[in-house]
Amino acid sequence: MTEVKHNGNAPANALSRRRFVQSAALATLAAPFVMRTARAASSVKMASILDLSGGLDVYGKPMQLVMELAVDEINSSGGLNGEKLELVTYDTQSNMQLYAQYAQKAALQDRVVFVNGGITSSSREVMRPILKRYKTLYFYSTQYEGGVCDQNTFCTGITPAMQGKNAIGWGVKEWGKRIYSIGADYNSPRIIGDWTRKFAKELGAEQIANDFFPLDVTDFGALITKIQAAKPDFICSTLVGAAHLGFYRQWAAAGMVGKIPILSFTFGEGNEHTMIPASESEGIVAPYSYIEEIDTPINKAFLASYRKKFGANAPYQNNVAIGAYEATWLWATAVRMAGTTDREKVIAALESGATWEGPGGTLKMDGATHHCARDIWLAKLKGGKWEVITEWKDQRPVETGGRCDLLKDPTQNVAFTPEE
Repeated sequence: MTEVKHNGNAPANALSRRRFVQSAALATLAAPFVMRTARAASSVKMASILDLSGGLDVYGKPMQLVMELAVDEINSSGGLNGEKLELVTYDTQSNMQLYAQYAQKAALQDRVVFVNGGITSSSREVMRPILKRYKTLYFYSTQYEGGVCDQNTFCTGITPAMQGKNAIGWGVKEWGKRIYSIGADYNSPRIIGDWTRKFAKELGAEQIANDFFPLDVTDFGALITKIQAAKPDFICSTLVGAAHLGFYRQWAAAGMVGKIPILSFTFGEGNEHTMIPASESEGIVAPYSYIEEIDTPINKAFLASYRKKFGANAPYQNNVAIGAYEATWLWATAVRMAGTTDREKVIAALESGATWEGPGGTLKMDGATHHCARDIWLAKLKGGKWEVITEWKDQRPVETGGRCDLLKDPTQNVAFTPEE
């Protein structure tokens, strides 16, 4: 919804620290079906399947940029076991039908060995069975509701347990036990709302409301009145997209900024904090796997490389966008570990605990669940910029833990939901 290298046999951590010292020439977003060719005697093809136009392009374009950056870095660091990496790019135009069409084309016609793509959960669920059927490895890299258990799919983004459990605990401690949940009316926010209720109950807190709104709703006056009457200790928000910015603007206009705190699991993932006056987002708290303000040498080097390649005005890199970069590098690390792009051997390398260190911290693949354990940063908006409050390291995907074990049973193919 947005990073240089050593030889192909170097350890993952060594690669991660060296990859930030190189950069490449400016590249532009490709049109559907346009392939970037690495001009090598032999090469490996991967696919990017993203919304680069339409209503979701605010998420897709930054993801595409950093995927291109990752490919450049992999190639400049020796490629994949002596072969260059080509990126085949498809623009799904925010159309679910095109996700199905392009997933099949990538697997059967372009014969890619790896697909990195999908933004919404619905786009993932369109592609996942197609890529599984045609044995094309799939990485889904955005934040999502958790629970997918599928041998062919690896989920590298954060899940509610990684993102929400500690953050809700922090909110309960700081603000109180009565939580009012609001969100977009589709699968992921609804399931995140269920997880919020579960985590609140475990903490001795209460979710007093759980309201959802279609993506095209812009008038939140009635909701604000309801919240004022309910007097919660804080709000948990999973509102999504440009229309839902209306809530935050109307919340500010009602004089509510600073009166009832907001803990959001989505605000900023489409760079919303850059689209409205800082005064309207002041004090919003969010737990993410990445924000540009992370003060580490690796992140500073990544941002320098990113801006050198795409310009000083390149889109702000956020929690969702950075996932496309991370997933491409983690897959490349596993290919180097395996010494081949063969699907079964790369899966084995990933399941052995493939680890990669990047701008947001360390990602380590959990072999049983095919999800990454990773670091989470809790931050608050001040003057339109994120300020880090605290960091939680090595957060694990407990939504699938104990229920999904692909090492014992690789035939599992299910999406688990919260258990009360």
